[in-house]
Amino acid sequence: MTSKQRAYLKGLAMKIDPIFQIGKSGLTPENTKSIQEALDKRELIKISVLQNCLDDPKQLAEVLAERTRSNVVQVIGKKIVLYKEGKEEKKKINLPK
Repeated sequence: MTSKQRAYLKGLAMKIDPIFQIGKSGLTPENTKSIQEALDKRELIKISVLQNCLDDPKQLAEVLAERTRSNVVQVIGKKIVLYKEGKEEKKKINLPK
């Protein structure tokens, strides 16, 4: 992913709300499966890491990206933004070249 594409996705991510929360139980297989399904449907998602989660958000983002085969767009504070290119042409986000 180029820096131009990452910047474009960051701009899109500013307008969306987090759809998942990771709490004190950390990253569970159920969380990962739900996030995978959401990425397949939406391409770009935002995840909130709650205060009671002891894991580092940057490490969580890397683990999630690896498990879901997606890209980490950004991690700011306790917010993670992930992107995974979709398969359906109709719903695809058109990234700049």
